[in-house]
Amino acid sequence: MAHHIDVTDKDFKSKVIDNDLPVVVDFWAPWCGPCRAIAPHLEKLAVEYEGKLVVAKVNVDQNPDTARALKVRGIPAIKLFKGGEVVNEMTGMPRNAFSALKTLVADVA
Repeated sequence: MAHHIDVTDKDFKSKVIDNDLPVVVDFWAPWCGPCRAIAPHLEKLAVEYEGKLVVAKVNVDQNPDTARALKVRGIPAIKLFKGGEVVNEMTGMPRNAFSALKTLVADVA
């Protein structure tokens, strides 16, 4: 069972920008190997921080407007939103993915 939410161009504002909790947004595509590799680590993060933050996924092929607006140039691109603003981010598949994700959210969760 997935613990993330799927977000589109149409509902990005309501699900991410207007969310009361911090939101970790994964910009990904199904053809992207590193995106598939980091996905289980994001699910683990969603479980561990349930109620403290939200993990969201945006498929950049299906939702190019949001990716373009946020200047996503490479995937996976992980952006942490708090209060509607990007407060931290990382691109690519880090060596110790779960540890890197925990560091990414350390100041807000």
